[in-house]
Amino acid sequence: MGKVRKGVAAILLTAGVAHAGELPLIPREVLFGNPVKASPKLSPDGTRLAYLAPSKEGVLNVWVRTLGKADDSQVTDDRVRGIRTYLWAEDGLRLLYLQDVGGDENWHVYAADLAAKVVRDLTPFQGIRAQNLMTDRDHPGELLVGLNLRDRRVFDMHRVDLKTGAVVLDTENPGDVMEWLTDADFSIRGAMARNDADGSNILRARDGRTGPFRDLKVWPFGENVEPFAFTKDGRGIVVASSLGSDTTRLVRLSAEDGKETQELAKDEESDVWTALVNPDSYAVEAAAFNRDRVSWRALVPEVKEDLSAIAKLCPGDFYVASRDRADKTWVVSFTRDDGPVAWYLYRRGPRKGELLFVNQPELEKYRLATIHPVSFKARDGRAVGGYLTLPAGSSLERPVPMPLVLDVHGGPWGRDTWGYNPEVQWFANRGYAVLKVNFRGSTGFGKSFLNAGNKEWGVGAMQHDLTDAVKWAVERGFADSKKVCIYGGSYGGYATLAGLVFTPELYRCGVDIVGPSNVKTLFESIPPYWAPMKSEFVLRVGDVEKDPDLNRRISPMFHAQKISAPLIIAQGQNDPRVKIRESDQMVQAMRERKLAVDYIVYTDEGHGFARPENRLDFYGRVDEFLSKHLGGRKEPWKQVKGSTAEAR
Repeated sequence: MGKVRKGVAAILLTAGVAHAGELPLIPREVLFGNPVKASPKLSPDGTRLAYLAPSKEGVLNVWVRTLGKADDSQVTDDRVRGIRTYLWAEDGLRLLYLQDVGGDENWHVYAADLAAKVVRDLTPFQGIRAQNLMTDRDHPGELLVGLNLRDRRVFDMHRVDLKTGAVVLDTENPGDVMEWLTDADFSIRGAMARNDADGSNILRARDGRTGPFRDLKVWPFGENVEPFAFTKDGRGIVVASSLGSDTTRLVRLSAEDGKETQELAKDEESDVWTALVNPDSYAVEAAAFNRDRVSWRALVPEVKEDLSAIAKLCPGDFYVASRDRADKTWVVSFTRDDGPVAWYLYRRGPRKGELLFVNQPELEKYRLATIHPVSFKARDGRAVGGYLTLPAGSSLERPVPMPLVLDVHGGPWGRDTWGYNPEVQWFANRGYAVLKVNFRGSTGFGKSFLNAGNKEWGVGAMQHDLTDAVKWAVERGFADSKKVCIYGGSYGGYATLAGLVFTPELYRCGVDIVGPSNVKTLFESIPPYWAPMKSEFVLRVGDVEKDPDLNRRISPMFHAQKISAPLIIAQGQNDPRVKIRESDQMVQAMRERKLAVDYIVYTDEGHGFARPENRLDFYGRVDEFLSKHLGGRKEPWKQVKGSTAEAR
């Protein structure tokens, strides 16, 4: 019926080891509070390290220190949401970061001048979103950024002078471009467009900075493509493409006519996960694939030796997070399943590394659970994979049925991965088994698996895979059939509602975070800048705006009367993707039928909860909820100062 993948039996825990109930309770603050330090990046000259850390007010900001010194200083002053995305400007004089207001995702680009200690908003346009941010080491005083300034639906590329702040239109979007590519001269010479009529993707290129674009290659709907970079000479473009295979292959295409000139890397079981591209030579140096775990394949001999040396620094999966201009020093991130995320400084000359820091050192005081890749056969015989986590001390060989949390990923065109996950460790520490499923429609496993999820929402195979996963866990003896919770955010929130209305007998309780309840109103309210993606939504889900029967069939709101299990719904008031109406109408449908539901709204959040005060409030409520309905351990919930939670 199913199996544990990749020979993990060799490391199974034996019976008699302490179970979760005998282990210390991990505080929610340790799991879901701010990291102590995170996301380090090298300055272009390799002498300084930037990283994220809380200010004295407890808000994540960017800090900088000189390598080899203890001169750490805070260089930004965000006082509300905390900074999560930042990078060095190539001049080494400034740090750039993105920030929105209240989770509205209208990102602005800010520049923190390290010498003047002044922060400037480089895109000070109200209601405008910045994306496609690009820098270039040979043009250190500039950046390119996409702005929907001219038309809220599309992003034109603008060139920004970092010294003066001048913003100048560089390349106008014809209306269908989703992504842009620059060449070695920092000119926009490539574009990925979406055909709204048929959902196909089109790669375009031009010969100079201002010439006309020509179509190079078309990927029909159902084929996968991801562009990486132009070659140094500008005559080729490296992409991951599924044309000619089920999984994506890393290939080089001619920038003249789009013909494939070389296959660089391929895996029969998984798509290209990422590629290591040299920022100076533009050479693709390695490719990574991720079936159950990340595996690297070097494409040049020197990097093969580097990857081998890096793999010995720390157990876990890794990627190169940052590299200096001389390419002598790298920052490498390691994620493992049973410990905090770690970052190492790696010197390429001697091939030696040193630990910089871990994101949450307090975690090292606790015994964390092991995450096991698993697979099972769905009802139609298709193999489906995922990850099973049991409380530390439990045995896979001699399972004992225990409460189970089915934790459903969002997207749905995304996937779960192996590695440290605070939610998983929280569930396991409280005494629950945790199952994460890469149901059909998940990405990374080839186009046939992705496309098998088309038009399978709600009452179809995507939800059946989740149902079959629970039944597999029960049959294998890992789960107590009477104590199963379905939990998830975004699409995972939708799957939670769908599980409770379409298979109510399966679940004891549910937790829905920013999940859609009415697919038609979800489609009607998507942000204007998602317009080029609308055709893909229709093709993958169905045309719910024109087919009311389909919408009624797959939308949980219309089946609210079938819910018999306790439910928490949590929503960010400013969510631009899944608007608050989705939660409001589900709650209304339930309360009209006198069905109990706990509804929590965070008034300064969007699609997920960025502020630690709100995360701690939410997870505290769920801690109590799961303990009540599944019987696990809990850290009692208490009012969190600064949280904007409203019980409605």
